[in-house]
Amino acid sequence: MNFRMMTILRELMAARSPLTSDYLANINQVTSRTTREDVKLLDAVLSKNGAGVESIRGTGYKLVIDDDQNFRKYLQDVLQEEAEYETSIPSLPEERTAYLIKRLLLAEGYLKLDDLADEMHISKSTIQNDLKNAKKILNNYDITLEGRPNYGLKATGSEVKLRFCMAEYIFDRSEEVGESLLNSQLSSLAKEDLSSIWKIIMNQIKENGITLSDIAINNLFIHIAIAYQRIKNGYHVSLYNKELDDILDKKEFEVARKIVERVEGRLNVTFPQTEIAYIAIHLLGTKMINQTSVEIEQVVEDDVYQVVMTALDRIENKLRLGIKQDQELIISLGLHLKPAINRYKYGMNIRNPMLEDIKTSYPLAFEAGIIAGLALEDHTGAKIDENEIGYLALHIGAAIERQKIKTGPKRCLVVCASGMGSARLLFYKLKSQFGEKLNVVDTTEYYKLNAASFHNIDFVVSSIPIQEELPVPVIVVNTILGDADLKKIEGFVIDNKQSIYDYFRKEQMFLNQNFETKEEVLEFLADKLAERGLVEETFLEAVYEREAVAPTAFGNLVAVPHPITPQSNQTFLAFCTLRKPVLWGEKRVQFVCLLSVEKNSTADLQSMYDLLGTVIDDASLVQKLLKVQSYEEFIDLLVQ
Repeated sequence: MNFRMMTILRELMAARSPLTSDYLANINQVTSRTTREDVKLLDAVLSKNGAGVESIRGTGYKLVIDDDQNFRKYLQDVLQEEAEYETSIPSLPEERTAYLIKRLLLAEGYLKLDDLADEMHISKSTIQNDLKNAKKILNNYDITLEGRPNYGLKATGSEVKLRFCMAEYIFDRSEEVGESLLNSQLSSLAKEDLSSIWKIIMNQIKENGITLSDIAINNLFIHIAIAYQRIKNGYHVSLYNKELDDILDKKEFEVARKIVERVEGRLNVTFPQTEIAYIAIHLLGTKMINQTSVEIEQVVEDDVYQVVMTALDRIENKLRLGIKQDQELIISLGLHLKPAINRYKYGMNIRNPMLEDIKTSYPLAFEAGIIAGLALEDHTGAKIDENEIGYLALHIGAAIERQKIKTGPKRCLVVCASGMGSARLLFYKLKSQFGEKLNVVDTTEYYKLNAASFHNIDFVVSSIPIQEELPVPVIVVNTILGDADLKKIEGFVIDNKQSIYDYFRKEQMFLNQNFETKEEVLEFLADKLAERGLVEETFLEAVYEREAVAPTAFGNLVAVPHPITPQSNQTFLAFCTLRKPVLWGEKRVQFVCLLSVEKNSTADLQSMYDLLGTVIDDASLVQKLLKVQSYEEFIDLLVQ
């Protein structure tokens, strides 16, 4: 079975609905005709091993399993074959790029381009293209490729950055904690030595009452294994004296020293003091939480709390998610950011094996994570990468889900200037008008407002203007409520979601376009929107600014570009489908949905975000949308 057939099998196994030959062709970067031949061959192989590929007319291909036991046994053989194939000859451009990075990072000296091309069974021109991609990635770690005539290329950069890049590219991010190193042929450590390191780490963090996530433990484990290999080869990290002094008196340094002492005893190698300091940085800022219910002040220091609230303010201003007062979110973000801020201080990165899944499954939370990341950049002065944004998005995603399942009536506080009599009149009028949909928690006079609690209050109804800034919206009404007053309140009481189809306009849909690059697509859409007076000159620049933070391609051939801050006077979507995919960051994209949210919008856009999430996640739907020829067909598919 060749590599393309393996890829097709993997896609069919993961798919929830049939996949078209076009989709599979795009994944393998071949023609539909070649894909049909590959599927035919795959079906012939599978038919001897308890399965087959069924072709459903007008829909696509589907995996059918007749003998589960026989098929499982065959899969084990395939996975072994795939692993051997992947370690020898990478096939797709991104795989070749990753392979080049691995080779350059692990090489003791220079590597010749001709030798690498022969090794990978590709032409000189192909490897030069792959090398451009490799250079871009290495540049993110401040690693450059030094060329020397007749010798070749060599990766050069600070020891710390070289190690970070190794942690990212030499060890598989998708494997379980510790597994990638235990199974890696690149490690010169025996399996029992690695198991010992793992036990040493676990014992020490347990003995010293340090709480680390699985990912943080995995990072520490990989860090120590790489440090061992690099120290053995004569490479050491360095720290400024002041930074070193800051760490030496921390409790975490003592824990790191104990871990290192035991590792040294096991591996017969000496770790310099600076290496111990870097291990301590992995532990800095962690905190043990014993209580099931805690006050924010107990677990989140004031400076971190301020960063969290700034980030949540920005998220609320731009996305209107209604999660700013979520106490669980404030605590979880605070606990995450304390060690994160320490890592940035010392220039350390963190690996996130769930990153692609987070981007695909929680695009809205990831977008909120980017806004939080930019607030964090302002605070730390350090560039926040996608891995970190992914972790922020997980916390925010949990808060979005909590918000969705909140039930019960809206809660309001009534404020009146003309005495409790008129306040009670307002109270009873609201109760009779909205019944169980609205819970009037309390009534108060204006002068007592500063003593009122706004915990669990959704909005304030007041018969006089309130100058003070309150943490919730204020609706100013007449003491004797009229129809206009009731309508204003109704907007807050009843979730008034706009129909998603209000955002799908025929004049903002551009089907079967022919472009070569991401830039061509974005410029085309920006020009069309400007012609309609929907956007201004700064729009495209704001879209590129957002792309610079993290490409908006979410996999499944879909990208959802948008400006980094709201730029338009109304919320709208614009769609563009392409005849062939273009490269968007490191992913191929054929379905582009440009999103623009109204400046200072208070509308509930959750239904729109939910639909976009559904499209991003459904490969079969995307393939059908790519084939439609008219606006009417497009809408019919979405309605179905």
